[in-house]
Amino acid sequence: MSLPTLPTIDIFPFLPSSTCTPFQKQKCAASIFAACHDTGFFYLTNHSIPSTQTAEILSLARTFFTTAPLFEKLSIARRNCGVGDGDGARGWQRIGENLTGGKRDWHEAVDLYRDVGAREGKGPFDCLMGPNKWPTTPEGLKEKYEEYVEKMLELGEAVVMGMGWALLGEEGQDVFVKETRESFWVMRLIGYPPLPADVGDNDGRVSCGEHSDYGCVTLLLADDTKGALQVQAKDGSWIEADPVPGAFVVNIGDMMERWTNGLWKSTRHRVVHKGGGYRVSVPFFFEPDFEALVEPLESCVRRTGGERKYKEVRYGDHLKGKVMGNFFDDEDGAGRQEN
Repeated sequence: MSLPTLPTIDIFPFLPSSTCTPFQKQKCAASIFAACHDTGFFYLTNHSIPSTQTAEILSLARTFFTTAPLFEKLSIARRNCGVGDGDGARGWQRIGENLTGGKRDWHEAVDLYRDVGAREGKGPFDCLMGPNKWPTTPEGLKEKYEEYVEKMLELGEAVVMGMGWALLGEEGQDVFVKETRESFWVMRLIGYPPLPADVGDNDGRVSCGEHSDYGCVTLLLADDTKGALQVQAKDGSWIEADPVPGAFVVNIGDMMERWTNGLWKSTRHRVVHKGGGYRVSVPFFFEPDFEALVEPLESCVRRTGGERKYKEVRYGDHLKGKVMGNFFDDEDGAGRQEN
């Protein structure tokens, strides 16, 4: 077995069930600081989410992608804002619909967001303000995923609490928690068929193109496929971040880079799945509140030379700006695939 290429963080000291001392929390926080500063990626262990639950989440996603009929997928397809029940983001996307860097990615997905109280059939909806479009195959997927979301929100809070400690000590434990109490979370079910040898020039020739994540913290659950997820090192080279049993792969996003004034960088990464089999992943994006105003922390400004490198931004505005350029559309606002 090859050794992990990323640092490993035992997050237990920051879980609600923990009875760890401040000294133990600070020791964990120091490891978090090093991981965020040096790589922006790490494996997260001892997170209390049962392996039976994570295995079920992956299995349900795989069953949807590989067995649901096309008419069902089309019934929950993402559509542009103002087109039918579309809000520009939520729903199923077929292969080639997602864009990264202007080039199409080789995966299909279902995007789900925090519930904003929108009702089905009551459109048109503003960007990101529609209802989630849940698969009905396999039966029970929605209920199982809603249970999982609650666990991930608790875990996300533990991670950002640890990050607050990492930057400011015990007095900083709520610095990010207070900005994520109504996290505008995103969860994606993603299916990756192997990249075909003849993928076209208009495509990115990757399963998911090089990018950084938009928000706060990403908690990635993936199957056991190796050689797919790649993380860019500081020297520009790519290292493989293969799955580790029982661990999430965690990375920081653009808002955490902004909060830290660049002390921690939002690391670029990509997926290149050329192996056999159908890869499935379910990333959970633990994000700031939609209305959160994100600007560099004064302590981080001081630690990075005293110059404020980023302006204040409302997270919802940042997210909308990113989402609007994410998809390849046909004339009626529904995604399409060209062969």
